[in-house]
Amino acid sequence: MKTFLLAAALAVGAGVASAQDTAITYTVDQDYDDVTFGLESAITDEGLLIDAVNHVGAMLERTKEDVGATKTVFLKAEVYNFCSAKVSRDVMEADPMNLQFCPYGIFVMQTPENPDQTTIGYRIMPEGPMKEVQALLEKIVQEAIGE
Repeated sequence: MKTFLLAAALAVGAGVASAQDTAITYTVDQDYDDVTFGLESAITDEGLLIDAVNHVGAMLERTKEDVGATKTVFLKAEVYNFCSAKVSRDVMEADPMNLQFCPYGIFVMQTPENPDQTTIGYRIMPEGPMKEVQALLEKIVQEAIGE
């Protein structure tokens, strides 16, 4: 998870970018709260339930002194976790080891270096059946940012 978020943090740039070939990210000139609202709406519009919202940015900020750190990594950063019964069944029937990718996550972040921009993205899924999940994640992200 740390590598994933670090790769995502390094990917802040215009348009779509690949964060060390581990994530697809979009950086937009939209307010963080607008993007997260759009994300929540896009997930529920697909008939999906948000299982958890991990407040990674708040956790890192809250614990930075405890681990001897001084740097603020994110102004805001969250990972939204959810699953699709249909898509999950399809990909896990194809290969039960696809269980390792569930639940699916979309992250949203804002960094101190770019406080007027918001980055949203998700992990690149492996070739094969998991590309169906990646297509779902892409659809949700595009809807979230109004593309």
